[in-house]
Amino acid sequence: MNTPSHYSPDAAVPSSQRVFGARDLFSLWFSLGIGLMVLQTGALLAPGLGLSGSLLAILLGTAVGVVLLAAVGVIGSDTGLSSMAALRLSLGQYGAALPALLNLLQLVGWGAFEIIVMRDAASLLGARAFGEGNLGANPMLWTLVFGALATLLAVSGPLTFVRKILRKWGIWLLLAACLWLTWNLFAKADLAALWAKPGDGSMAFAVGFDIAIAMPLSWLPLIADYSRFGRAAKGVFGGTVLGFFIGNFWLMSLGVAYTLAFAPSGETNALLLALAGAGLGIPLLLILLDESENAFADIHSAAVSTGLLVRLKVEHLALAIGVICTLIACFAPLAQYQNFLLLIGSVFAPLFGVVLVDHFILRKRSAQAQPAPLRWTALVAWAGGIATYHVLANLYPEVGATLPSLLLAGLLHAVLAAFSRGRETVPA
Repeated sequence: MNTPSHYSPDAAVPSSQRVFGARDLFSLWFSLGIGLMVLQTGALLAPGLGLSGSLLAILLGTAVGVVLLAAVGVIGSDTGLSSMAALRLSLGQYGAALPALLNLLQLVGWGAFEIIVMRDAASLLGARAFGEGNLGANPMLWTLVFGALATLLAVSGPLTFVRKILRKWGIWLLLAACLWLTWNLFAKADLAALWAKPGDGSMAFAVGFDIAIAMPLSWLPLIADYSRFGRAAKGVFGGTVLGFFIGNFWLMSLGVAYTLAFAPSGETNALLLALAGAGLGIPLLLILLDESENAFADIHSAAVSTGLLVRLKVEHLALAIGVICTLIACFAPLAQYQNFLLLIGSVFAPLFGVVLVDHFILRKRSAQAQPAPLRWTALVAWAGGIATYHVLANLYPEVGATLPSLLLAGLLHAVLAAFSRGRETVPA
């Protein structure tokens, strides 16, 4: 039997191989919603918004984001196509090349970031356990270890990982880690005092919302790579929404609370030290190991995107991209990535506003006809959404930019498609 990594990136997965149910998707997206990067994103919000403001921004941003994420996941289950292959139906055969290239670049960046985060956390834990200067605290060693692990998982493919590892035991270890960190927080922190204390005002609520929604939206260009193996749209939607919402809201909220209670400086190392002090560092270690799955997803999907641009097997591309991410991680320091999150939102949020309108309204969930060579209406609408995002983000940050740009791009595509009907091929 073929494994997912052996499927052609631009071919639909046959119905007989669509084996993911709601439980599989819940396990996958609960795990992807958890991670050190999520905790550190919560730390970004904490000083400016305080506990109550941060939790509200996370609640609203995650809730809206997971609905959009799951809706794009349904496109994968409807068509059986990978994320970038499905874009050809909306942007045209040639129009999808640009987002595939952008997706490759951002996924290589994310994959390297994930390895860096794992390296720094493992080095810290090693130093606490064995002392500074020992092999267990060597950053280069941990970079190579986690780079190799993530690459191995990416080469093996999503079915192997989700069904044989994550669903059987991985999710239970993650639940235990999250429960331990939550218990430790309630036992040691004065949450009532933190709740009553406002933020310092250094961040507008709308910016906090945009950062929170950027976490689920950062997975938009990847989700169909996994949901195309889903048995039914209902299970894909429900499993994705519940899994990612619970994991992301829980961990990002812990990042806020731990920062305010135990690491008020807001520095990454201060947060990691606070987390390492809970449960002898075991919960942090479990979350650290789970972070390799996020890197796996980045590397695997980067290989799928590359497979649309060059004619090589996905598993071979995954190996090459894993090596590239590891090399970048060997030499790149971990910087604040708030601007990176917002940049991703500026490109892909408007794009998937176009894609959602095209799939659910214009094509009515059909993928039977051949895509047009180029759909200029979709590309113009996408460009208009990106421009809207940057205008709002720079001139009216208090309004927020992600949702308005997504909605405007989708609306603009619907209007332009109505005026150009008959000039482009829109599958019925």
